[in-house]
This record gives sequence, structure tokens and C-alpha cells, in this order.
Amino acid sequence: MKNSLMALSGALMLGGIASAQNVAFEEYNLDNGMHVILHNDPSAPVIITSVMYHVGAKDENPERTGFAHFFEHLLFEGTENIKRGEWFKIVTSNGGTNNANTTEDRTYYFEVFPSNNTELGLWMESERLLHPVINQIGVDTQNEVVKEEKRLRYDNSPYGQLIPVVKKNMFKNHPYRWTTIGSMDHLDAAKLEEFQAFNKKFYIPNNAVLVVAGDISNKEQTKKWIQQYFGRIPKGPAITRQTFTEAPITKTITDTFEDPNIQIPMIVTAYRTPSMKTRDARVLDFISGILSDGKSSRLYKKIVDDNKTALQVGAFSYSQEDYGTYILYGLPQAPHTTEDILKEMDEEIIKLQTELISEKDLTKLKNKYENQYVNGNSSVEGIADNLATYYLLYGDVNLINTEKDIYNSITREEIRDVAKKYLNPNQRLVLNYVPSKDKAQN
Repeated sequence: MKNSLMALSGALMLGGIASAQNVAFEEYNLDNGMHVILHNDPSAPVIITSVMYHVGAKDENPERTGFAHFFEHLLFEGTENIKRGEWFKIVTSNGGTNNANTTEDRTYYFEVFPSNNTELGLWMESERLLHPVINQIGVDTQNEVVKEEKRLRYDNSPYGQLIPVVKKNMFKNHPYRWTTIGSMDHLDAAKLEEFQAFNKKFYIPNNAVLVVAGDISNKEQTKKWIQQYFGRIPKGPAITRQTFTEAPITKTITDTFEDPNIQIPMIVTAYRTPSMKTRDARVLDFISGILSDGKSSRLYKKIVDDNKTALQVGAFSYSQEDYGTYILYGLPQAPHTTEDILKEMDEEIIKLQTELISEKDLTKLKNKYENQYVNGNSSVEGIADNLATYYLLYGDVNLINTEKDIYNSITREEIRDVAKKYLNPNQRLVLNYVPSKDKAQN
């Protein structure tokens, strides 16, 4: 009886948290097809103006990879009304901050200002869309910036080639096979007209969602500004997107990659998984939690803590709009080897496939997700990003409030069945990520 009362109390507490965290929003379309989402939160005198475009690395020409990420940099160069080099000065001089980021599926830009600068933020984002200046000076400048970023994040970073190598093996047909940063040779070879054509095709209002979130003291005035600055932008031609299908992996893929930046080898296994929009992808998130979320997780406790086979182990779901990739990795602790780690990781996966996790562990998973949900919506920046993402990539803005219900409805049986469905030896890549032979000899 006592346990039942405690469980009921916990459920009521979870329900209270979820209800308290519901995000109110209003959404509508402009005549040019741009989707608009407004979220009012007067708790702090700040406003975020953000635009997410449905263009990422997967929309690129295979001979011109890196374009989507390149535009993340290029579109801060300036506009017809914002001189080159002035963008960041305008933002900082008005008490704001700004940033942008790119994935395989979308590109996102945002400014955070004191709420009395709402109009400024809207004007700047409309300028980026309506009056970008794409010239050779900007292309050449940002080309050097992107090259330096690639050197830091990929070429000279320990284990920096891990994701590129995994992607190349997991995808043979889909554009997910290349990285967001793309090829420097492709960017060097591209003509100015190609960058301008990319902008004209994808940077159109009917391929974007505008989110205004924060202290919207006068919603009607905000709507007037939105109409004034964005409503006049011409609608672009509808974008036809090609569908790419990958053949199932039916036997183990093996590969070896030599990295001159490392001294300790890494064993990596990767499995192709379904779109992040599916229920199975959410179940895989729970499986990640079971296997590698913290020092009490199964992989860490067994392989690092108890057996001391590995210095580090982990598992994560690399979720994307069309497909996902589920990745496990480990670094051996001498005298153990990567083969020892692989054996122990496989044992834990088999246990998930054949035994139901306990009700206590399931409750723990749900509580952890609830906490992540609350944290993800604890700032106006997080809410704006989530609103844009749920609209553009999931097709349902209200998932910001209801996705937690999907996670809370996951069962122990589903965890077992999803592990059996996707995490099998004949469906995976086994990658030996090792120090380069030249370095080892030195």
C-alpha cells in the first residue's frame, strides 16, 4: 500500500510539472507562405527573433557539399541596408546577442535583444531574407573562416573524423553520407553564381518559419511589424525534394580509420535507425539512457567501473529527419582491447533484447526525460528553437507540449522489441578507429 501511494504521489508530481511547463503559442501564415509562431513570456524583458529555413546539408548537390553550412556564415556578411561588417556591431550596440547553426536538415538564425528592440530584430532577419549581399568578397572571406573551422573541428581534433567515417559507411545513397561542413574542394570550385542560385532557391519565405518569443508586450504591434517587414517578401517557387531510400543493412560492415591525432584506439558500432519523427526513435533515446546516461548506466557500470575494460564508453542516437544512426563507442584500458569492449557492449545489448528492464528503471528513465523536457523549455532561446523545430521538421508545433506524453507512454516491452529490431550484428558497422601507423612508430 505504501509503495502504491508513493507511486501515485510521483505520478501526480510528474503531471504537475508537465502541466506547469506547457508552452502557449499562436501560429499563422503570411500570404507569401512564411509560417509565424508567437510565444509570449513576460518573465524577463528579452525577445528572441529567429528564422529556421528548411535547408541543410541533405539539400546540396553532391558535387557542392558544404553550401548550407557556408550560408550560415555568409549571411552575416551584410545586406543592402546593413554594411559589410556592421551586423554584429548593430546587435551588440543594442544590447543583443546572435548566432546561427546548421544541421543536415535545417539552418537556424536568431537574435536575442532587450524586448524594446523587437522591431530591430525583425528588421534584421527580414534584411537577411530580402536583401542579402552575396558577392565575391564575402564568399572569399567566409571560405577561409570555414576552412579554419574544419581544421579545428575535424582535421586536427582527436576523433574528429568519427562522424564523417560513420556517415560514409552508413549511407550509400542518401545525402546524409557527407558531413555538414562539406568538402573544401567543392567550396573552392564553386562559382559566385552557384552561391547566388542556392540562396534564391532555398532562402524564400515559404521555406521558413519565423518565431518571436519572449516579452511580447504588444502582440498586435508585433504582428504589424511582422507584416511590414516579412509580408512584402515575394513567395518563391515551391521546392521539390527528392526522396532517398537506403537498402537495409543485412551483414556487418567493417572498416578501419587511422587518426594521427589520437593515441588510444576506439571501437565504434553504428546502426541505421528510423526518422526522429517515429516512435521507435524515441524508444532508442530511452535505450541510450539505459546504456550510457551517467555513471549508473549499464555500460559505464559494467565496462568502466566494475570490469575496468574501458576508460570511456557511450551510446547515443544521432537523430535526423529522414534516418537516424545509433552509435556506441569505447576506449580500452590496458591491458584490455577494443575486442573486449565490443564483446561486453554486445552482452548488454543482448540483455536488453531478451530481458525486460525493471519498472523502477523505466520510471527512472521517464523522470530523466521529464527533467530534460523542463530544462529544454526553461529559456526563451530553448523554447524558440523547439517551436521552430517541431513545426519545420516534425510538422506539429504542439509537440512542444505533447512529445513528453509519447515518452511517458513507452513500455518495457517496446524497449526490448526496438532493441531486437535495430541493434543486431548483421545490421551494423564495426569501425576500428585507431592511431595512425606513422604516429605509432614514432
